[in-house]
Amino acid sequence: MAGKSQYVRSITNVLSLLALGIVSLTVAAAGPASAQDFSWIQSGPTGNGPSTNTYDREFIREWEANPPKGFATLSKSNIEPTKAAIKRYEAIVAAGGWAPLPVQQMQAGGSDPAVILLRKRLAASGDLKDDDATSTSFDLTLEKAVMRFQASNGLTPTGIVDKRTVAALNVPAAARLKQLKTNLSRLSDLASSTGKKYIVVNIPSAHIEAVENGQIVARYAGVVGKIDRQTPLLKSAITDLNFNPMWRMPPTVESEDLIPRGREMQKKGQNVLHKFHIDAYEGNGKKVDPDKIDWTKVTPGRYTYSQQPGKENPLGFLKINFDSAHSVYMHDTPSETIFGRNFRSASSGCIRVHNIEHLAEWILADQGGWNKERVAKMKESGERLDVRLKKPVQLHFVYVTAWATEDGIVQFRRDLYQRDGVGAVAAAY
Repeated sequence: MAGKSQYVRSITNVLSLLALGIVSLTVAAAGPASAQDFSWIQSGPTGNGPSTNTYDREFIREWEANPPKGFATLSKSNIEPTKAAIKRYEAIVAAGGWAPLPVQQMQAGGSDPAVILLRKRLAASGDLKDDDATSTSFDLTLEKAVMRFQASNGLTPTGIVDKRTVAALNVPAAARLKQLKTNLSRLSDLASSTGKKYIVVNIPSAHIEAVENGQIVARYAGVVGKIDRQTPLLKSAITDLNFNPMWRMPPTVESEDLIPRGREMQKKGQNVLHKFHIDAYEGNGKKVDPDKIDWTKVTPGRYTYSQQPGKENPLGFLKINFDSAHSVYMHDTPSETIFGRNFRSASSGCIRVHNIEHLAEWILADQGGWNKERVAKMKESGERLDVRLKKPVQLHFVYVTAWATEDGIVQFRRDLYQRDGVGAVAAAY
């Protein structure tokens, strides 16, 4: 236990360094990993040898939920590095790419013939240098290289080669090259349209960035739309914030969740509206008695549904609004556990934001009369309040899966909605 505690402390120190900007690194879904300095990678509990730990869930949850700032995804400074990355990957493809790894777990302290393939794969992408390519031993140097790879591919840097890491390693070089070329076009278009102060949601990363004067002020873990309820691409502006809002059920949730659940529960003698404290209204605004609704006859659009502010309200204490033809918005959530996961595609298209109160402070900075304490008071009190912004804040929902940052690190994220034209292979992790 003492060794594990030391390891957790070392990771906490890493996160502190990242927050201070002393060390640069990419995590979960966006920020950069330094090509020159990876001293942030700890050697394990003993401090002088490879880690023998299995997954540390506490570390994973902390890493996923609290990403460091890193570089802005839509920065114009990323365009030239991305062009350089394309040339680099053209050379990798011309040399034959890399061989796929077997689907098996590998970690520090072990030895296996597959380690040779792992070494060659990481050497090809530049994550492992000056290495004995014939060694079957999973040593500290290799563990660090795996962490480097995981960090720049949107995975928690555990140093353990698990199924997801193998899937990411096995995306062919030709597919990665195509992604870089496709995303260069996206970046070129998007980077020219950003203003002085803006928010960007990169859907494949499931991250939200608050950017001002070209620098990231903060990065937040987010939850994006499911594969069958995709978050749309958009360019808009945040116009108002609703504190402790009433939730008005979107059409998709009504048709695909509420009505089927209502029918299911009715068969058991239960009432979905009673259970989840939801109100139903006629078209004239008259509230409907829940006990008089026959869910076998209810069709989408028959009623409108809403839920009063409170602990069970799916919007949490804050909803962020902007013009959209897709009826989507950004919001808080009463359930925080999902932010500690690596794969956060679970919404009906809207964006859930971790630590949304901090984002609200930044959005309201030019409003006057708003600070950290006032936002916290709104959360604690449950008071209903709608705030119209004096200066709307630019907002972008984007789809960027491959790019390089100004330090030369090439970043990849899972092709969540398979929009890169490379099939399912880049979405499989």
